[in-house]
Amino acid sequence: MTDNAVKARKAEKYVAAIDQGTTSSRCIVFDRSGSIVAVDQREHRQIFPKPGWVEHDAIEIWSKVQAVVAGALAKAGLRAEQLSALGITNQRETTVLWDRATGKPVHNAIVWQDTRTAALCDELGGAAGPDRFREQTGLPLASYFAGPKAAWLLDNVPGLRDRAERGEIAFGTIDSWLIWNLTGGVDGGRHVTDVTNASRTMLMNLLTLQWDEAILSAMGIPEAILPEIKSSSEVYGTAVGQLRGVPVASSLGDQQAAVFGQACYDVGDAKNTYGTGSFLLLNTGDRPVPSKSGLLTTMGYQIGGEAPVYCLEGAIAITGALVQWFRDQLGIIRHADEIESLAASVEDNGGAYIVPAFSGLFAPYWRADARGVVTGLTRYVTKAHLARAVLEATSWQTREVVDAMYQDSGVKLTTLKVDGGMTKNDLLMQHQADVLDVPVIRPRISETTCLGAAYAAGLATGVWSDLEELRSHWKTDAEWTPSMEAAVRDREFRRWRRAVEKSFGWMEDGDE
Repeated sequence: MTDNAVKARKAEKYVAAIDQGTTSSRCIVFDRSGSIVAVDQREHRQIFPKPGWVEHDAIEIWSKVQAVVAGALAKAGLRAEQLSALGITNQRETTVLWDRATGKPVHNAIVWQDTRTAALCDELGGAAGPDRFREQTGLPLASYFAGPKAAWLLDNVPGLRDRAERGEIAFGTIDSWLIWNLTGGVDGGRHVTDVTNASRTMLMNLLTLQWDEAILSAMGIPEAILPEIKSSSEVYGTAVGQLRGVPVASSLGDQQAAVFGQACYDVGDAKNTYGTGSFLLLNTGDRPVPSKSGLLTTMGYQIGGEAPVYCLEGAIAITGALVQWFRDQLGIIRHADEIESLAASVEDNGGAYIVPAFSGLFAPYWRADARGVVTGLTRYVTKAHLARAVLEATSWQTREVVDAMYQDSGVKLTTLKVDGGMTKNDLLMQHQADVLDVPVIRPRISETTCLGAAYAAGLATGVWSDLEELRSHWKTDAEWTPSMEAAVRDREFRRWRRAVEKSFGWMEDGDE
């Protein structure tokens, strides 16, 4: 590298983003054009103490985050002082309670997929049912959300409630846990969250953007444990340790970060992220749109002191995780990317459908009593047909969410922006376009979750000037256009809906 090139490299502005996901942690370094400079990623353990229970070790997560930050900087050939900002994006709803004095979690983190709070949610609903807090929070009472998970921990870890009421315990979703540790931990760490993550606790009022005292009282959660709610794009504090001096300047739940990275800044813009689950968000502007069709009303993002942006969201619990199940539990494939060629070896699903209600069904059904089913089996069906059914389950679940969004908003999609690991699967993306009957478009930079966190951090620190500059970076990488006949689409969708109905009612009161 020439002296001029070295000087140019030093003058360049870089932003790092930590993406703490359900199965792994990543750090990606971006340059000012929004291009990826370096990536490092490490998986962490999935802990299953009982059927339906899913936990993570928060200490392990923090350790892996530190490792991927060091790895990304090393691969980029950069030092911490060359970073203009650090952004955070995270698996949402996963809940950590920790001791403020020692920094140690009081229990494993309870993951968003965990269903142990289903009975508690029924109890909290009472005569009002699952919509008791929907007007304030935009959410139905469901085991998905963080507030009931915190309440469960307070009730089930001996002595924890007394310690919490004395102010000794901190509550957070993963963003809060990371920001607290990044900015000093027990030595002055900032205990904050942003509006997007706070909106997934079922404890924040969507209009006031503050913790709702009536809901805290109903759930028995002391306000003393809660973080301060901030915007999604502002400097929360300065990092210590290996990132010493770097401003920690954004926090967005992973799906909202993808909205931001996909440049969905206008009303009617929509994106779908295909990961462990899939999450389709539609920008509804500066007002929350109540859902009557099984969707969530949630925060999209808030930039500093500007007005917040709201979204309708369809949350699907199991999509990429179904491929993992096909690989790990059934052993039919050895690597996840093998599923495409196996599925492509047959022309259709052979009449087989797989409904992956492993932890119940999320949008648009919200059925905690549902469990996974495989239907339509005949002796004609092979492992290739099942592979195809695994992929098609993702497309059909997305179709149901899109239909619900139209019911609620009146907005009919003309295109769908997509991102996440499963978008590499051409067969799946083609089927998605076919069943939606709209083009599906993947951006050139598919790591839009990290990109959104980086963009928000860079906006807060002057790396980028405004949303128009960010929008100019978005470029198409691939597009799939519909080719399925309408009669075939309608017939297959009817069969999918029948399969979904078969998944209902498997869990009864008292079942573990």
